Amino acid sequence: MLDKIKDFSSEFFVTGDPLILGAQVAIGLTLVAIVFTLTFFKKWRWLWTEWLTTVDHKRIGIMYIICSILMLFRGGVDALLMRVQLAAPQLEFLNAEHYNQIFTTHGVIMILFMAMPLMFGLFNIIVPLQLGARDVAFPFLNAFSFWMFFFGAMLFNVSFVIGGSPDAGWLAYPPLSGLSGSPGVGQDFYIWGIQISGIGSLATGINFIVTILKMRAPGMSLMKMPMFSWSVLSSCVTIIFAFPILTVTLFLLFLDRYLGAHFFTLDGGGNPMMYINLIWMWGHPEVYIVILPAFGIFSEIVATFAKKKLFGYKSMVFALMSISFFSFFTWAHHFFTMGSGADVNAFFAVTTMLIAIPTGVKVFNWLFTMFRGRLSFPTPMMWTLAFIPCFVVGGMTGVLLSVAPADFQFHNSYFLIAHFHQVLIGGVVFGYFAGLYYWWPKMFGFKLHEGLGKWAFWFWNIGFYICFMPQYALGLMGMTRRFNEYNFDMGWQPLNVVSTVGGFLMGIAFLFQVWQIAHSIKFLKREKTGDNWDGRTLEWSIPSPAPMYNFARIPVVTSQDDWWEKKLRRARGEADAPEVVAAEQAPLEPIHMPRNSGIPFVMSAFWFVAGFGFVWDWTWMVVVGLAGVIVTMLARSFTYNTDYYIPVDEIKRTEAAARGAH
Repeated sequence: MLDKIKDFSSEFFVTGDPLILGAQVAIGLTLVAIVFTLTFFKKWRWLWTEWLTTVDHKRIGIMYIICSILMLFRGGVDALLMRVQLAAPQLEFLNAEHYNQIFTTHGVIMILFMAMPLMFGLFNIIVPLQLGARDVAFPFLNAFSFWMFFFGAMLFNVSFVIGGSPDAGWLAYPPLSGLSGSPGVGQDFYIWGIQISGIGSLATGINFIVTILKMRAPGMSLMKMPMFSWSVLSSCVTIIFAFPILTVTLFLLFLDRYLGAHFFTLDGGGNPMMYINLIWMWGHPEVYIVILPAFGIFSEIVATFAKKKLFGYKSMVFALMSISFFSFFTWAHHFFTMGSGADVNAFFAVTTMLIAIPTGVKVFNWLFTMFRGRLSFPTPMMWTLAFIPCFVVGGMTGVLLSVAPADFQFHNSYFLIAHFHQVLIGGVVFGYFAGLYYWWPKMFGFKLHEGLGKWAFWFWNIGFYICFMPQYALGLMGMTRRFNEYNFDMGWQPLNVVSTVGGFLMGIAFLFQVWQIAHSIKFLKREKTGDNWDGRTLEWSIPSPAPMYNFARIPVVTSQDDWWEKKLRRARGEADAPEVVAAEQAPLEPIHMPRNSGIPFVMSAFWFVAGFGFVWDWTWMVVVGLAGVIVTMLARSFTYNTDYYIPVDEIKRTEAAARGAH
């Protein structure tokens, strides 16, 4: 009996690696500390009623952002471990298996579990406020989306200490990701972690499309909508067409592994190239899914800190939507070298070059917006300015990679690594940092410390260039990706050392950001106004942080940048339009709000149980998990007490307190 327990434990828990053992101890101590703190301060009930069951879009957004910051730490540690391993030839810091696991988890975590939740967090907090809405279209679905993302991410991350992490690369190409190439459970953790979180992502896409199309304030036509909301719409349209492809692809891979199907195995009549086509039909639109909202953020920030209307509004809208469309016709540029033929390669080379045009349009729009503007340079604007040269270089190297003959040289080299980090860090990460700094006062009612923010900014930027510029040269010198070691005679060490130093500088930048948040909370300086940046859009017209119901009275919109135009009219002593005055002076009415629900949390937890059962091939656990999902769905269908009204007296008290504080 004891031997059976030992055998099971050695298979179930990851053992033998001191780095993983240290992480297991750290995770265990952290969990004990959290449980102790919640118990000691008697906060379990508060946690359940205020956060775990909330359907408030602002709180859901904050939870998304907290998760993304934790995942940035996890993915960042993975990156630094890889950089240490590559700093010297034939280093034995990480063995080959552990290195493969780390670059696999790094890619998955940074794209799906860091960039996506950071994006969804900003969606949730800002979009309803910009539209003049009191909530998203489907608050219950919104909570379900978050918890599906959360439990999917946890299922993926638990592989770190239980069963072993996936090691077939972040896109899991077969046959390596098949049962013969990856016989362990790591690949199954990959499949089900992404599947469960992907359901949440798809639901979010649907929710925000409906919110933007149906929940706008009276008078806000689509062409009066803030640019960030337009960027969210273009991203969500891409989500609803791209994510079903990912779901089907991973399900087919699961059938190959679980039931012995042969969709992607050559000897069974399948074709691994079909998988590569399918995964990139999702994979390349995914890049644009995460970067389109960043473009919207930059548009808002540039207009605010230049004190000018965004140059070329209509061309910006056209550029966003055309990128969303063209993103589905570029996927084959990821495998020019795989024998598709000259005609196919030529078509995808041309479409890849075409998508650079609307991207370039936006850069000129931002530059012309800044031209002769009354510029100021707080932290959000600095991130925006840093983005432009970085993204231009990233875009130009992308155009180089789109030339099929040139790609035969660059393919799978560190030139490619440098390119997509240039775009994803310089575009996505810088964009979401800019958004976080810009909207932080709206979320929490206080600004982040500017001095520490600037330290973080310079460490991030200097570290970024030191880390990734040498990798272009390494790629041209023949260094290929996914190798965990190289020989002394390759001549790659000096540039790898420089790259590693840059990686650690970015790590220091992250510590500055943590310090900045902690310092700002400790020395709390409440904003005296809800409009701390002298903003242009509706979210700045209400107190910070926004009340539960967002708007006591739904505003009436008469122009682009409506709040800015209203401030200008009042400064000139001009009267607002009669419909605006009527809306502002209308008597307060009880506000209809959705009631909190624990069902999204419980249902998603059952999905986690089912996923864990599929990973370990424990049928009883799969049955329990799926039965729980069905029961919670039935419970939801028979729940009738789903909403309530905030009485007028409570609204008056809330408004008086908020306005008095600000």
